[in-house]
Amino acid sequence: MNHNTPITPLPLPSPTGQAQRLASADQLRAQGIPAAEVAARCRPGGWQQLLPGVFLLQPGPPTSEDRLKAALLYARRTGAVPPQGPDAMITGLAALTLHLFSSAPPLTALDRIDVLVPRTRRLRSTGWVRVVRAPESPEPVELTGVPVAPVARAVADAVSGLADAETVRRLLTEAVRGGHCEPGVVVRELSRARLLSRPHVVDAVDALLTEGRSLSEQRLYEMVREFALPDPLWNVDLRLPGGPHLGGVDAYWPDQAVAVELDTRAPRQDDDELWTEYTRKREHLERLGITVVHLTPRKLREAMDQQATVVRTALMAAADRQPAAYVVVLPR
Repeated sequence: MNHNTPITPLPLPSPTGQAQRLASADQLRAQGIPAAEVAARCRPGGWQQLLPGVFLLQPGPPTSEDRLKAALLYARRTGAVPPQGPDAMITGLAALTLHLFSSAPPLTALDRIDVLVPRTRRLRSTGWVRVVRAPESPEPVELTGVPVAPVARAVADAVSGLADAETVRRLLTEAVRGGHCEPGVVVRELSRARLLSRPHVVDAVDALLTEGRSLSEQRLYEMVREFALPDPLWNVDLRLPGGPHLGGVDAYWPDQAVAVELDTRAPRQDDDELWTEYTRKREHLERLGITVVHLTPRKLREAMDQQATVVRTALMAAADRQPAAYVVVLPR
């Protein structure tokens, strides 16, 4: 035996009884293995240092699962974990792959794994791990035993590292069309990440909002049909006779003076101004005796029966209200 002969890697026990595949330097030290022995075991054919302070305790290439868990181990090194809240989670393209996005590459094809940590952490990107910081960490979702960022946040972190417009568009579209989240939630995360100044992201967002509105309108049609509500006038503008334009609504029942409006606003920098305009229109209609039912895409998707009950109640209550002002209804 000479100094190049590898030390046979001895398996370390784990709580499950199986051989432990990964460990941090601190974990090994806690198990009584000094740094010198760790270095000796890392000769060719033995253990492998995947990241600073993170070791694969097996010979052979690391699996995709090894890389994910090694990235989390690196981000959770002793002395770096905050006193409360999530300490680290997988985000970006790797997270979207775990969320089963068909537009995200397989884990084996990723040359980088993004890890989301609190902003206060002093941690640098290294090797194939990119550290992403967040002022407020979202609540992670556990997938395949790994903490993963929610879809909207993972999309924003993935988009931040992408320059290809078509890839960005596919990711955003799948997030909405696949039912993972609403367009407004995705746009809000993109805005927080300050990505809405990039032209290819703005173009993808415009397509996303169009897609999201179309899906919401389809759900509204479906709600009226499935719950046997009276047929409204669809997508109309309201105007006082010879007077000002009152605004457009998505559905209007003129006999009951009930309007439904879908809130598909994009939370961008001028959101406060848009919200003020929306509130002003709603208050004006209600002063004229028109009941405005406000529906969000999420409510339609998750609780369509409850929203149908809200609309039905508003229609039935019309008989007990004072007659509304006469308005002109025009196609939008």
